[in-house]
Amino acid sequence: MYRNIYDFLTDWKNESESTIKVFYVITEEIRQVKINENVRSLERLAWHLTQTITEMGHKAGLFPVDHLENSPIPESIVELVNTYQDYCEQLSKAVNSKWTDSSLEDKVNMYGEEWEKGKILQVLIIHQTHHRAQMTVIMRMLGLPVPGIYGPSKEEWANMGMQAME
Repeated sequence: MYRNIYDFLTDWKNESESTIKVFYVITEEIRQVKINENVRSLERLAWHLTQTITEMGHKAGLFPVDHLENSPIPESIVELVNTYQDYCEQLSKAVNSKWTDSSLEDKVNMYGEEWEKGKILQVLIIHQTHHRAQMTVIMRMLGLPVPGIYGPSKEEWANMGMQAME
């Protein structure tokens, strides 16, 4: 659980930038490909992450409405990335202007439970990381290069003339 706004905003910026790196690898040709009937496509996962920002932001009282609720997936990856970036920035500004460090222990009704505001911020980060990891596995299965997030990827090690750990 986050106990101060600065730490969340720092993590949100870094994690959002990592998510954008993943989004930019998605090609228009494979964006809708489903590797299995029980697995979402890359564009669906990317859109889910984007919609979650406005959904949770609205439920938490940071946004007056959920602007992306029931919105269709954008027609291009570039448009999806731009929408994601815009709402990441809006979320940061809302957290910074509406919440304080001392308010992070205040409770908000989220999905039928009472969550501390600091927990909401933590869930936003963890949820994004969870689905981004799913996306990188799907990308591997579709033959796309995977960007390094917390260190070099296999492709990045190769570009440095080094062998990736197995």
